[in-house]
Amino acid sequence: MAKRAKALALHQSPDIIITDMKMPRMDGLEMVHALKNAGCKSSFIILTAYNDFKYAQNALRLGVADYLLKPLQSEELELSIQNILNSLQDSKPSRNESDLPMPVPSLTNVSHSLNKYVSEAITFISNHYNEDITISTVARSLGISEGHLSRLFKKKTSYTFTNYLIFYRIKLAMKLLENHRVKIYEVADQVGYTDTTYFSSQFKKVVGISPSEYQAKC
Repeated sequence: MAKRAKALALHQSPDIIITDMKMPRMDGLEMVHALKNAGCKSSFIILTAYNDFKYAQNALRLGVADYLLKPLQSEELELSIQNILNSLQDSKPSRNESDLPMPVPSLTNVSHSLNKYVSEAITFISNHYNEDITISTVARSLGISEGHLSRLFKKKTSYTFTNYLIFYRIKLAMKLLENHRVKIYEVADQVGYTDTTYFSSQFKKVVGISPSEYQAKC
């Protein structure tokens, strides 16, 4: 099945490819890797029942647009597709478009309709990701305990708050680094890291290569 899907994707060149993680002979990540090596420019969404940080980490390294956990709410997939379409639209050149800031990629494997605190926490991250924030900061702003928010966040997103914040910042950094004129320390500062060395170590831990190596590849 995966091999047929790969052949069809290379022939049709769709804007978006949605794939399951578990498939016979070739899993979703292997198919994404093979398609990218073959020159496929599609955006990928992976659906999976695997609640494992390493799978999400590997998906991010491959440049997967989104990684959604089953059971899936219909609005989650719709939101993910819409985010990709918006990103494709934003990437079109415009006479008034500046190089920075780039649109922030979103992590959408959260059912926003199921818990207002998780939704508000994610909104807080999107508004303050470049500041020195912690789960304590967010919990205080929401008027709930840190422990309660921590449990809710992990249950609804599959990520700890800290890992979600790291992924959010690193995904934005990856977009910023596509501009070869921007400096590494400028990217670090824009996504909330005052220490460039620490930013570089976090980036390499998630993406697998350093920011400078990633920028050179872009």
